[in-house]
Amino acid sequence: MRKLSTILLVDDNEITNFLHERLFERCNVFDQVLMAANGAKALDVLARQRDQFGSANPVLVLLDLNMPVMNGFQFLEAFRALPPAHQQGVVVVVLTSSENVQDFDRASALPIAGLLDKPLDQAKIDTLLQLYSGLPTAAE
Repeated sequence: MRKLSTILLVDDNEITNFLHERLFERCNVFDQVLMAANGAKALDVLARQRDQFGSANPVLVLLDLNMPVMNGFQFLEAFRALPPAHQQGVVVVVLTSSENVQDFDRASALPIAGLLDKPLDQAKIDTLLQLYSGLPTAAE
């Protein structure tokens, strides 16, 4: 199975993050799993990764929509306002338990690559890897 370098889980639910992290470890599809409890912390993680590696790393961001401090929509607005070089190489997928059609419509108008419902499972991870096969691998 193809292995990607880094994923950033952005969710305020610690249990969800823990379970998803364990699933990624079991699947062995990412070299590094990072976590942020809200959009503001996610922007900080992206900036630190960019400073450390000189590029926009992590390559895949799984983003919850409903969080305190800075929700997923606010994160996406802030992300869209970043210089293109800071967005390059970052793929954002909304991962939500929301069933609100307005949330889906609003998110679809923002810079996302797709929407998935929680929780993740092996089949959804396989789908992510197939859909985003253009992402840099750990070896690149």
